[in-house]
Amino acid sequence: MGDFCQIREGPGCLVAVALHGGREVRPEVARHLRLPAATRRREEDPFTDRWTAIAPTRVVVRRSRFEVDCNRARDRAVYAGPKEAFGLRPWRRGLPDGVRQRSLALYDDFYRRVEDLLERKRQEHGGFLVYDLHSYNHRPEGFARPAAPAEENPEVNLGTGTLPDRWRPVSRAFLSSLRDHDFLGRSLDVRTNVRFEGGHFPTWIHRRFPESGCALAVEVKKTFMDEWTSVARRSLLGAFQRALEATTEPARRALETLR
Repeated sequence: MGDFCQIREGPGCLVAVALHGGREVRPEVARHLRLPAATRRREEDPFTDRWTAIAPTRVVVRRSRFEVDCNRARDRAVYAGPKEAFGLRPWRRGLPDGVRQRSLALYDDFYRRVEDLLERKRQEHGGFLVYDLHSYNHRPEGFARPAAPAEENPEVNLGTGTLPDRWRPVSRAFLSSLRDHDFLGRSLDVRTNVRFEGGHFPTWIHRRFPESGCALAVEVKKTFMDEWTSVARRSLLGAFQRALEATTEPARRALETLR
């Protein structure tokens, strides 16, 4: 499990998670994949693992979501076909059940370890705040072609579709502090539930820890990189990390008022 998911536990109630930052697949999965690494990488979330540095406690999945997707319900966590895999055909001739079951064993171990971690945070602090960090594509025709309309693609999308009402002050603190942040001399376009409302992972947190666990599903538009080549724009990559870090203290204070 160590090379599948890395957990670095630190002090405090804040936990940052990158579920889709990894790109590797184990050899027995690679033998059956028909998608080249570059195609897979476009549907992953490069560099989000670096952004977990905003929190003392970091959880980073090191494997590709095409091996197993920890932001999907278990019965959909190993992609069966194009319907689950963004319209792509992931496998050459299907995936043997034994390979699938071993991938799901990693999924199960991930959720056991994260549950243990969050339970410790609950016991130590009475509650915890999770930043579920993702990114999303916005240039479907290529990097040199026009981007998708900005009115439908905010720079940061906060998914609150799974967020219980009791945690709304936390999401408001996050939104306010991110909008107020000086992002290279301007304000960021930050909105809620335009592109995404949150996936299985925050849903699971809110069900498993209904009185103590607040998870914010954060999706950053891939303006900080070329989504087709995965080449980073370093200045923007760092600027987004600083912007996210600026939200952590206001969001944490809002959480404390509710515990």
